[in-house]
Amino acid sequence: MTPERETVARLAELITRSRSTVVLTGAGISVPSGIPDFRSATTGLWQRVDPLKVATIDVFHNDTEAFWRFYRPRFHDLGAKLPNRAHRIVAEFEQRGLIEGVVTQNIDLLHAKAGSKRIWEVHGSIASSGCIDCGRAYRLAEVDRCFDAVGVARCADCDGKIKPNVVLFGEMLPEQVIDEASAIASAADLIICIGSSLEVYPVAALPELTLAAGGQIAIVTQGPTPYDGDAAVKLDGDAIADLEAVLAALG
Repeated sequence: MTPERETVARLAELITRSRSTVVLTGAGISVPSGIPDFRSATTGLWQRVDPLKVATIDVFHNDTEAFWRFYRPRFHDLGAKLPNRAHRIVAEFEQRGLIEGVVTQNIDLLHAKAGSKRIWEVHGSIASSGCIDCGRAYRLAEVDRCFDAVGVARCADCDGKIKPNVVLFGEMLPEQVIDEASAIASAADLIICIGSSLEVYPVAALPELTLAAGGQIAIVTQGPTPYDGDAAVKLDGDAIADLEAVLAALG
């Protein structure tokens, strides 16, 4: 058996033996769906756009036109994307009772589109937006009808500014969601980290919670992460191919 096949078999064994497994996903799982990650040297989104100029809560409040010039086409682009095979395999893991659910840093809705049911979206999602004044909620498809002449999304009820329900730079993560994600990570025998550099906190601390409770970490991510030395398994090839191989090994 080749080293790669041994590693795949080892991950399948860990999943089979685990009483409680959680999946943690980052931007890398959505790259095959045509969504660039954030920090890759040549293709990362923040290599082309300075997030401090378009994606902070201060920009939203103080230069809302600039904020929506970035986010309006991003809403269109993300809303049209479809899940790839990696998302569907994660959903199948859940359907087969192999995982408790998925904690994701992604806002793209692709886990839900793939069929996952238990999803903790720690950075929010593009599914909805809300008026910061009166609180009226708007579904993704409704937001595009709310833009005024200068390109700011405004509430039909009170003319207040509409903000996406995503976590911007400078904002705290939703407390209930991160608390639930922390609890499930602490209770897990195994956390499988897919497509995440595991460098953005507080989400990057979740594998440490699993380790501290006596659980194990598996990493399916190209490139190094701070947890490579602690991982029971590290697969760093194509995420879809690696997950396909694990699924096949599970039988």
